[in-house]
Amino acid sequence: MIMIKLVGGAKKSFFTDTLKIDKFDISIQELLDLLLELKPVNTPKLDVENILIAINGVDSSAMEGKMTNIKNDDVVSIIPVIHGGSSKRLIFNVSTKLIQVIEIQGQKQIDVTYLDTLRKQFPGIKLQAISSNFILNNYHLKKIISLSVSSDKNDILLSNKFEMDILMRFAISSQISSAINSAGIKPKQNFVLIALGNKKILDALYKELNFMSVKIFSKDNTLFLKKYFKITDTQLTTVLSKNPLEDILIEKAAILL
Repeated sequence: MIMIKLVGGAKKSFFTDTLKIDKFDISIQELLDLLLELKPVNTPKLDVENILIAINGVDSSAMEGKMTNIKNDDVVSIIPVIHGGSSKRLIFNVSTKLIQVIEIQGQKQIDVTYLDTLRKQFPGIKLQAISSNFILNNYHLKKIISLSVSSDKNDILLSNKFEMDILMRFAISSQISSAINSAGIKPKQNFVLIALGNKKILDALYKELNFMSVKIFSKDNTLFLKKYFKITDTQLTTVLSKNPLEDILIEKAAILL
């Protein structure tokens, strides 16, 4: 038997916060298909493309994704990823953390020291900046951040700082210096600023930086990421997913040691 814990909006799809499924040794994908069949007709849609799934407290992205096998007596938590904001600002929750994402237009005078300045100005926020080239889209962004959130919760961060773990996973590097050099801020290059904090202080940060922000994900980085991480079309065709490139990047980030 599998215990399902439904969090947030997922509860509204079933009018309950827990379900017991009399099955085991099935994949997450098979479980999701089953849940969609079991969902009452007149309830809100369960958006299986915008959820985080944890098995016994461990994010499935750090395991085998939707192919992860669920065993007898496992506890599966289903957590909707709630997001909102304008095209220049993305706000969403991962677990209990409120996250804001904005893309900043690259400028000659902005380099890695800029992040230190922001941290001093907004000490109540955890901040990290990722070169825009290293983020493919919304799905990729949220999944990588969820890996870091899960790693922080389970005390298995790649670094002693949560923010650095995020950078290392986008860079797919277990070396801090390499991650900074490849996926960190560079002059004249756009970067994505990831901030964790409460709503009031995140609003203040956005107000401060709004004039420098641009539309998020306006550039398609598919070719760059395939070339940089040496991902071939043959590899992509072997991945049974609607988002093969994203899922390969996420898997590579998940298995970093």
